[in-house]
Amino acid sequence: MTQHRFPIRIYYEDTDFSGNVYHAAYLKFFERGRTEFLRDAGIHHSELAAQGIAFAVRSMDIQFDGAAHIDDLLTVTTEIGAITGARLTLTQAILRDQTVLTRANVVVVAIKTAGGAARLPRELVARFAAKA
Repeated sequence: MTQHRFPIRIYYEDTDFSGNVYHAAYLKFFERGRTEFLRDAGIHHSELAAQGIAFAVRSMDIQFDGAAHIDDLLTVTTEIGAITGARLTLTQAILRDQTVLTRANVVVVAIKTAGGAARLPRELVARFAAKA
């Protein structure tokens, strides 16, 4: 699959007292990248919710390699690492120009909005498999 790219601008609210991006802000950036990745694949959270399904992050391994600063224009990249009937593993990175600042491996699972685990819808797995 080609790598999905999503731009992020750093605002004052994203930084800490030192002027660097606060570590928890990277989680928001990764989430936005994943959401836009899904949207570009034709998958919308509201449509999944109407089917009684939602995505939940099962695990996330993050490596902080460099710092972003106010006014930086960053790119969040997202690509499929693996997919099964119940899990979607994504590889993400946040870059400034060509420099990787932060990397994450994310495992996302499907859950029932009423509670409990769910299988990924077959059409969704097929759509992702075609992109992988």
